[in-house]
Amino acid sequence: MSRQAHVLIVEDSELVTSAMRLLFESAHRRVSIAGSLAEALDVGMHDPADLVLLDLTLPDGDGLTLIEPLRNAGSRRFVALTGRDEDAVATRCREAGCADVLVKPVPVRDLLAKSAGWLSEES
Repeated sequence: MSRQAHVLIVEDSELVTSAMRLLFESAHRRVSIAGSLAEALDVGMHDPADLVLLDLTLPDGDGLTLIEPLRNAGSRRFVALTGRDEDAVATRCREAGCADVLVKPVPVRDLLAKSAGWLSEES
């Protein structure tokens, strides 16, 4: 049996994380949840993720600051989640190392299709 891809969802909205957990678990992904920078670092340093879905605005800071330490710990692909549909935000996310930028709310069908692509890409 092949290894389940690990998805780390870094998001402070319990409603969003609950929905995403169900979505990814139904697609046979292993899911971890973190609601803050500190929680994400704790999870990601001990259990690197194949895909990190990263909210930009967290209670303890900017989600993009997680990319470098989590990548150094072995996490592979980062995707920003934001409520701001602005070119400057997307550019900042890509320059920080995000493979993609999704504007919330993200349609479920789009998220599943895109995540399959991200998880199948080589680092």
